[in-house]
Amino acid sequence: MELEYAPNSGLSRITPRPFQVSAREALRNGFVEGHRCQMVMSPTGSGKTILAMFLINEALMRGKRAIFVADRRTLINQTSHVADTLGLSHGVLMADSQRYDQDNAFQIASAQTLAMRQWPKADLIIVDEAHAQLSVWTEHIQKCKAAVIGLSATPFSKGLGRLFTNLVNATTMADLTESGVLVPMRVLSCTKVDMKGATTAGGEWTDTAAGARGMKIIGNVVQEWIRYADNRKTIVFGATIDHCESMCRAFIEAGVMAALFTSRITDAERAALLKDYQRYDSVRRVLISVEALAKGFDVPDVGCVCDVRPLQKSLSTAIQMWDRGLRASPSTGKTDMLLLDFSGNIVRFSEDFEAVYHDGLASLDMGEKLDKEVRKDPEDTEPKDCPKCHFKPFLKRCMSCGFEVLRDNLLLYQEGRMVDFKVGRPPVGDKASVWAQCVTLMRQSRGRLDTAPNRAAHFYKSITGVYPLNLPDFHSVADVVVTRGVQNKHKANQIAYRRTP
Repeated sequence: MELEYAPNSGLSRITPRPFQVSAREALRNGFVEGHRCQMVMSPTGSGKTILAMFLINEALMRGKRAIFVADRRTLINQTSHVADTLGLSHGVLMADSQRYDQDNAFQIASAQTLAMRQWPKADLIIVDEAHAQLSVWTEHIQKCKAAVIGLSATPFSKGLGRLFTNLVNATTMADLTESGVLVPMRVLSCTKVDMKGATTAGGEWTDTAAGARGMKIIGNVVQEWIRYADNRKTIVFGATIDHCESMCRAFIEAGVMAALFTSRITDAERAALLKDYQRYDSVRRVLISVEALAKGFDVPDVGCVCDVRPLQKSLSTAIQMWDRGLRASPSTGKTDMLLLDFSGNIVRFSEDFEAVYHDGLASLDMGEKLDKEVRKDPEDTEPKDCPKCHFKPFLKRCMSCGFEVLRDNLLLYQEGRMVDFKVGRPPVGDKASVWAQCVTLMRQSRGRLDTAPNRAAHFYKSITGVYPLNLPDFHSVADVVVTRGVQNKHKANQIAYRRTP
C-alpha cells in the first residue's frame, strides 16, 4: 500500500526506504490487532524521525492531532528543522521557544515542558528515545486514549514490555550497512582501562571508579588517537565530566583542537559548538562527552569513536556510543568508522552485540535482559578476528562478511546467512522447522502456559545461537512432530539447568 502525503508537503518528494514502508505497515497491523502502544526498534541513522513524519502526516490528513515528544532541546530543534524541511506546519512546546502555537494540530513537545503543563489533546503520540522512560509520558500514555509509538535504537530498559505490547523491528544494523545507509565499523583494541577490583553498584562499575581508572591512560588515548585516527572527526566518551575535562586538556596540549560537550557548558555554548562541528571544514576535530553526545547526535562525517567508558552491564549505552560514527557520509568520502576501544567493552559485549547487529530483538523482555547481565572479562582479552575476512572482534558471526561459527554440536562453519541447523544427528531442518519444534515442545512440557513463548524462544537460541526473529508468532504456529535431535537437546538443557547452582 502506498503512503499518502499532503499535496504541499515535502514528504511528497521523498521516496520512503523499504523498511520504513514495512515498519509503517507492521504498526498499522499492530493497531488493528489491538496494540494501542507499540515500540519501533530501528538503528541510529535509519531515519526514525522521517518515519515519524510520515506517520504524523497521515494522521494530520485524517484530521487528527499529533504530538512528537523528545527530552532535550537539541532533539526538539533537530525535529523542528526536519518538519520545516518537509513542509509540515507545527507548534513547539518548549520553554522560551518562539514557535509556540497551541492551535496547531501538530506539536513538537519538550518532555520537561509537558511535565509542567497540561497535555494538549492528541490522537497520536510519538515518543523519541522511548527507552529513557520519563515519567511525564509513561504515566500519561497509560490513561490516555491516543495511539502511542515509541522510537528507540536500543529499547533495552526495564519495564518497556509493560508499556508497549508490540515490538516492531524496522530494520537491522547489518541490513543498513549492506545497503550503504551505515558504514562498516573497524575496531582497534587499544590500551585498556584496568578495572580489576573496581567498585561496582548494582553490578555496574561506578562512574567514579571508571573515571579514576581512566585518568591513568589519558596519555595513551591521545597518543593512540594521533597514531590511528589523526584528523578524523572524532567523539570521545569518558566516564565522568572530570575525566572528560582531563582528556580535553591532554588533546589540546598535544595540539589537537578539542572541546567539551557536557552539562557544564550552557545551552547557547552547546548550540554554537554543534553548529561549528557540523561543518565539514571545522577545525575542531574532537568532541568529548559522557552521555550528552550518545543520543540524538547527528554529524554524519564523524569517522572515529574513542570508547574510554568501561561498562559490564549496559549494552544499550555501549551501542549508543558506537553508533555515533556509523552514519554514511558519501559527500565527504567516508568509507568506515574506526572504533578505538580503550574500555574493553567491544570484547565484553561482542556476543550480544553481534546478535543485535544482525537480528535486532525478538522481544522487549529480551532487551531488558541484555542490560541486566553482568559480563566478565574473558581470560584472553585480545579480540579474535574472523577466520574469513580477519575483521575484529569476532565471536560467532562476523559483522563484516557474515561468516558464522555456531556452537559445538551444531553446524560449525557456514558462510553468509544460516540456512540449516543441526543438533547432533540427524539434522532438524530449517529455521521455521526448528522454531515449530521448539513451540511444540514448550506447549507439551510442564510449565506455565504464559511463559511458554519465552521458553520456546530461549530453547530456539540454545539450538541456533540466535533468537527467533522474522518467524511466525508463537500462538500462530501449529504443532509438529519433534525430531529426536531436538528432543535430546531439550533433555540436555534440562539436565544442565538442574546442575546450575
